Amino acid sequence: MMIRLIQEKDMDTVLTIWLEASIKAHHFIPTSYWKDNLQAMKTLYIPSSVTYVLEDDHQVVGFLSLIENHIAAIFVDTHQQGKGFGQKLMAFAKHERNTLTLSVYQKNDPAVHFYKKQGFRIIESKTDEHTHEVELTMQYC
Repeated sequence: MMIRLIQEKDMDTVLTIWLEASIKAHHFIPTSYWKDNLQAMKTLYIPSSVTYVLEDDHQVVGFLSLIENHIAAIFVDTHQQGKGFGQKLMAFAKHERNTLTLSVYQKNDPAVHFYKKQGFRIIESKTDEHTHEVELTMQYC
């Protein structure tokens, strides 16, 4: 298992992981929202962050995107979830940064529970202007 910086050859896999995991985790948001944002993920969001991929047996199974101390994205392949890969990515993020923040939809119960288990606490609640869903800001320090 290895965590390394993203390379151009990883982009299609990372985008597939993001799309499939986003649709699975956010059943309360129309699938079209995620599909409509796929291009922005490729051309805007991934390039504006420092993105690391997690490889297992030479296959990308997850990724983590950081913008300074903010976890902009942390996703694991839907077929690989529950195997500890998210914990590995989170441990890496904690090693890279002393303090971290992230945003998560309140209705994404498994993710909220995961982040709390990782030591994050809720510091703010607001409505996302694009989805009109309640989004929590969580912090680890």
